[in-house]
Amino acid sequence: MGFALYAQYQMHLDPCPLCIFQRIAVCVMGLFFLIGALHGPLKKGARTVYAVLITLGGAWGIATAGRHLWLQSLPADQVPACGPGLGYLFDAFPFLKMLKLAFTGSGECAKIEPILGLPMPAWTLIWFIVLTVWAWLALRSTTRSPSSRAVQSATT
Repeated sequence: MGFALYAQYQMHLDPCPLCIFQRIAVCVMGLFFLIGALHGPLKKGARTVYAVLITLGGAWGIATAGRHLWLQSLPADQVPACGPGLGYLFDAFPFLKMLKLAFTGSGECAKIEPILGLPMPAWTLIWFIVLTVWAWLALRSTTRSPSSRAVQSATT
């Protein structure tokens, strides 16, 4: 999110509706990573719940970034016309209709601004995949809290 805000306010790259949905997915994943880290569950079942919630955010992000990359790959004559902003769509349409219109895309979503050789949705797609895999790899962790180690050493 930090880089997205930097790109918006310093590089003057205004986010399209699909960019905003990717930001929401990043925030959802970050929120559940944070809650999971603060909670620090020792039981695998609780860690699985956090991994599933993170995966839901990641799946939303992967779908959105994939759609965004697909729109950017279209030939210029097939790119949808620029549409209204996301704020207007929220105000003017019911939620499901707004989602359909936003995912249809617009000309602004097809604009490519490469960063280190890749468009922004490619970077977010990579990070959605990496973070989702990381959430599942955390289930394999056998880290114990200091108090559980003290109890274990006291019983042996």
